Amino acid sequence: MEDLKNEKSILRELISWAKSLAMALIIALLINNFLLVNASIESGSMETTLMTGDRVLCHRLAYLTQDPSRFDVVIFNYTQKDGVTLKYVKRIIGLPGETVDIVDGKVYIDGSPTPLPDSFTNGPPYGDFGPFEVPEDHYFVLGDNRNNSDDSKSWLDPYLPQDKILGKVFCTYYPTPGLLSKVTG
Repeated sequence: MEDLKNEKSILRELISWAKSLAMALIIALLINNFLLVNASIESGSMETTLMTGDRVLCHRLAYLTQDPSRFDVVIFNYTQKDGVTLKYVKRIIGLPGETVDIVDGKVYIDGSPTPLPDSFTNGPPYGDFGPFEVPEDHYFVLGDNRNNSDDSKSWLDPYLPQDKILGKVFCTYYPTPGLLSKVTG
């Protein structure tokens, strides 16, 4: 009789653990698919804001009620020339309807005589690119390591469609955890 009670107790405990594990798995899947994007920085294109090997979190709902803003750091799926799709992390520079010119590495919007601030870039950028006329519902994105970044200035189709943006990067959690105010410009 005592053995039967112990078996039932053990069975109840196993069922309880299985329920808890299933619930945790469901919650993790919901968070990963609807709230957050987890990504690893695989290249130096965003240095020094984000370093190779950093792990970042991205808020999927950031643009539910507002459009992306200039200097937001976003994550998106990008299909490379070889057909491989990767998660890319870049900074929004040009907004829909704007004309972007890069002259001597400096970015100018709509013919402004004053370039955009670039204190977040990794060294002085160089080169002339553009003009790029950003279509509606698209963005022009650059890496912070402008001289070593596969980004809008070098893509065959230089514009990132808004519907490809997965969300806004808001923190690193490895190797140095913390919210990154420098990510937002």
